[in-house]
Amino acid sequence: MQANSPLVVENLSVNRSKRVVLDDVSLTIERGEFVGLVGPNGGGKTTFLLTILGILKPIQGSVELFGSRNPSSNIFRKIGWVSQHASNIPKNIKITVRELVELGTLNSSNMFWIYNSEQKERVARAIELTGLKSVEDRNIFNLSGGQRQRAVIARALASNAEFILLDEPLVGLDRESRNSLLNFLDRLCHESQKTILMVSHDIAAIQQSSHRMVFLEESIKYDGESGCFPSLSELANLRGIEPVHKSNYNENQIYQLEDMESK
Repeated sequence: MQANSPLVVENLSVNRSKRVVLDDVSLTIERGEFVGLVGPNGGGKTTFLLTILGILKPIQGSVELFGSRNPSSNIFRKIGWVSQHASNIPKNIKITVRELVELGTLNSSNMFWIYNSEQKERVARAIELTGLKSVEDRNIFNLSGGQRQRAVIARALASNAEFILLDEPLVGLDRESRNSLLNFLDRLCHESQKTILMVSHDIAAIQQSSHRMVFLEESIKYDGESGCFPSLSELANLRGIEPVHKSNYNENQIYQLEDMESK
C-alpha cells in the first residue's frame, strides 16, 4: 500500500431507511488507478460514493482519504465529484464551457476574491486536458453529450482534484462519445496520475477500459483485474442466484445482448 492512498475503506457498514445497504466493505484504491464499480440497482454503489464524500455516516468501519480519517476541507478539495446528472444544466442558464470550468476553482475561501492568474492557469489546463480548447467559448448546450461530460469533469479538474468520483457518466452517450470519454479517462490516469472511481451499469465498457473492477451488492463479491472479471454464470453463483431453467443462449450471446442493451 502506498503512503496516503487516495482511499482506504475498512469494514464499512451503512444503513439507509433502517436497511443494511453496505455490509463489511473493505477497499483500498491507490494513486493512478482506474477502478470500475459495478453491481445491480440497489446494490449500494451510490451509497458507497456518498459515504466516501462524508454525506452518509457509517454504523461501522472507517473511510480514510489521503491518509486521514477526519479529512479537512483541504483534503476534500482533492476530490472531484461528478454526479450522474452533473451535465444536466437547466436550459435557461446560459453558460460557456470556460465559465462552467471556472466554477471549479471557487470554494468558500476564495469565492469573493478577484479571479487571479493561478485560477486562470488551472482552468486553461483543465480545458486542455479534456480536449475542449476548440469549444471553450461555446454554450454548453451546443455540445455533444460526450463533450458535456468532459466539461463537467474539467470543472472537477480545475479544482485541482486528484481523486475523481464518477456516477454513471456513460448514460445517454452514443458509442463514439462513450469510447472517447473512456480513452480520455484512461489518459488521465496514465499521463496525469489522477485516480478514478467510476460507477457504471455498462459492464462491457468498464471491462474494456478500467484497470480493476469491483462488484458490489451489499458486500464486495469481486475485486480484481478487469480482464479476470467473472462470467455471467460465475457471477450468478457469487450472488447466490440459482438457475430457474436452461437458457438457449450461451454466455457469449448473453454478453452481446447485454452490450446491445447498454447502447
